[in-house]
Amino acid sequence: MKVTRAVSPLLPLCQRLLPGRLAGLSLTLLKATALEIAILAGHLLLYPTGITPERRPASNPPEPPTDTGTRTDTGATPDTTRLPTPTRPPVVLLHGFIDNRSVFVMLRRSLAQHGRQQIESLNYSPLTCDIRTAAELLGRHIEEICERTGRHEVDIVGHSLGGLIARYYVQCLGGDIRVRTLVTLGTPHSGTRVVPLMNAHPIVRQMRPGSGVLDELCQPAPHCRTRFVSFWSDLDQLMDPLETACIEHPDLLVQNVRVSGIGHLALPVHPAVAAGIRQALDSEETEARPAAAHPAAARADGLTVA
Repeated sequence: MKVTRAVSPLLPLCQRLLPGRLAGLSLTLLKATALEIAILAGHLLLYPTGITPERRPASNPPEPPTDTGTRTDTGATPDTTRLPTPTRPPVVLLHGFIDNRSVFVMLRRSLAQHGRQQIESLNYSPLTCDIRTAAELLGRHIEEICERTGRHEVDIVGHSLGGLIARYYVQCLGGDIRVRTLVTLGTPHSGTRVVPLMNAHPIVRQMRPGSGVLDELCQPAPHCRTRFVSFWSDLDQLMDPLETACIEHPDLLVQNVRVSGIGHLALPVHPAVAAGIRQALDSEETEARPAAAHPAAARADGLTVA
């Protein structure tokens, strides 16, 4: 997804007005901003398609009993060949603030093309005013998904506020029993100070540094079994400070991945990020690291997409 040509006429001006390194940064910022505008325009077109809840697939029928090594009356050995069943857990996609499942159109397609057979996008109400309530609703959805699919665990990918809702479910509501891996994209884990005028909304206040919800997430979680992978961008316009999208907790298994060259809206859309998400979901649990035990290593992974 290249936008270099769209901003190339500005390159000579940037080079004349700004020193080398700063000019490169400004050009990268211009490219990222142009990409954000393009993604926003596309998302506004797709938004109506994601307002209604996703149609749920029918429950899996019970598997017929297998017969190994027996023969029929005709003496022929019955065909016991069966299609392989998916070994990876379902993936649950959870959108951000004032958004819906349409934001995951590209990511969903990418996951499906690479073998994920069970993918579900959940909507929570745009009138949601409490992260705790949304997390409880998420828990009920996940219980229903596990019952319907016959799986014990799920993976979750949460964008922005969706990642915070999923983390609260995992840490504070016992969701680590059900969630194997939680991937967050541009989620304000330590709170963001951006757009102070938005403080009138209760859920925005819960995303501010020092809120009661964030204080709960800082509490000890010594037995949490979920693996966390947090993607954060160095050009994320909604994270203030930028590092708030990293998870810093001494008891959690965390991998923080820095993304360079794109903004907040591009995180669930960009193909390079989608490849990183697939890799995170397919990684073994032993690859995760306690965030506070290795603070330098926790941010060692990087992804340059522009």
